[in-house]
Amino acid sequence: MHNAKPLPSYLANRYHGWKATTYKDNAAWYHRLADEGQHPRAMVISCCDSRVHVTSIFGADQGEFFIHRNIANLVPPYQPDGQQHGTSAAVEFAVTALKVAHVIVIGHSSCGGAKGCHDMCAGHAPELEEKTSFLGRWLDILRPGYERIKDMPEQERMQALEKQAVLVSLENLMTFPFVKGEVESNHLSLHGLWHDIGEGLVEHYLPEIDAFRAV
Repeated sequence: MHNAKPLPSYLANRYHGWKATTYKDNAAWYHRLADEGQHPRAMVISCCDSRVHVTSIFGADQGEFFIHRNIANLVPPYQPDGQQHGTSAAVEFAVTALKVAHVIVIGHSSCGGAKGCHDMCAGHAPELEEKTSFLGRWLDILRPGYERIKDMPEQERMQALEKQAVLVSLENLMTFPFVKGEVESNHLSLHGLWHDIGEGLVEHYLPEIDAFRAV
């Protein structure tokens, strides 16, 4: 592979700083993690957006969360077609191998993925309609959510679609037999969150009122 290059110097310098401080002060803990393996209590499915940092939000240490990130924090429906499914594989591993107690889907404000779905479904992003668009085909997962909010006032629509990305993902999680079985036996719980980046707010979905409210 001749196109790969060494790590940029600013990242190399940060690594050396971490190794000399944080790692040095906690070396025994890192060795324990390496020797004993991971035993996270929760899986977090979040967006690739660089502004969403779930370990900081919840003050989580290494080994506490099994984290999967993708565009718009989406979970596709269960589709055992023999193809390559990264998110579905992560869910399977977390639930069947790691035996996590919680699966948390967290959406966020100003989500570019949700906006892309909105623009595509509204006919304003023909490039995403192309069969060759990986992004567009991924965002098709959120089309049912768009149908639910498309008639809302424009100023409310985007935040509503960001929250639909969470709800659609929770609904799709329940199409996985190994998820459904663990939920129904009370060995696994599902949680939906939405994070306002600018305000530092986290809301959780409350099914009894079918709405998100501040934690």
